[in-house]
Amino acid sequence: QVQLVESGGGLVQAGGSLTLSCTASGLSIDNYAMGWFRQAPGKEREGVSCIKWSGDSIHYVDSVKGRFTISKATDKNTVYLQMNSLKPEDTAIYYCAAGTKWRMSGWGAEDFRYWGQGTQVTVSS
Repeated sequence: QVQLVESGGGLVQAGGSLTLSCTASGLSIDNYAMGWFRQAPGKEREGVSCIKWSGDSIHYVDSVKGRFTISKATDKNTVYLQMNSLKPEDTAIYYCAAGTKWRMSGWGAEDFRYWGQGTQVTVSS
């Protein structure tokens, strides 16, 4: 049974930092593309970042480029999202996802099969 468990969310002031973790069980992150998505109240789910199973290709949504960094630790079967210079508009529930497809552009939720339960990130102004 595949499980993705996110942690690390919380309340932070604007300009602050958080690191989200996603630990997988039932699959190896070396065989899956791993992604981070977010959904704010009243808005559609948005892809934030994803990393290919090989680790040699990464995507970021434009709004987080230069501020967020995705990485993974194979020995821990865990993917991270380091979030710096946080803004109130980053407030959302953040979800981890795993999938077997990789696109050079136009990636989205439809490419990911397994999902975590989400972790809340709240950035105060």
